[in-house]
Amino acid sequence: MSAAADRIALLDSLPAEELCAQAESALQALVTMMNEETTLLRAGRFRDAAGLTAQKTQLAQDYVVFARAVQRQTERLVAEASTSLDRLHKNHDALATQMAENLRVIATAKNLAEDLIGDVADTVGAKDHTRTYDRSGEVKMPRAASARGITVNRAL
Repeated sequence: MSAAADRIALLDSLPAEELCAQAESALQALVTMMNEETTLLRAGRFRDAAGLTAQKTQLAQDYVVFARAVQRQTERLVAEASTSLDRLHKNHDALATQMAENLRVIATAKNLAEDLIGDVADTVGAKDHTRTYDRSGEVKMPRAASARGITVNRAL
């Protein structure tokens, strides 16, 4: 058997209450981490929030492993630990709410950063405008040339 198959077998063999408890623990850790990230982003502490990415990713992966185990064992869990399973479902709803809030704050921070970069580019570009007229009597300078050196990574 592979290591992944061994881990799946181990999770599937856990007592119902223990499986629910471990899944709930992983879920709570993820919700707490996302809440911390959201709080930091709201406070404008983007570097601190970015520092949580690796830990948040690991917590999310851990939770997904437990969530899949719960899905595989749903029938058994309903019979043996229905109260714990209900609590886990309610907490999962809290995760969905926290994720929606987190994504909203991230989108707001991204838009704010893009607006800021655009304003800086416009300001820097305004200083580069030519102060003389061409042969037709117009001041011409392409907008793209006015903001050289400043870029925005839209992949974020």
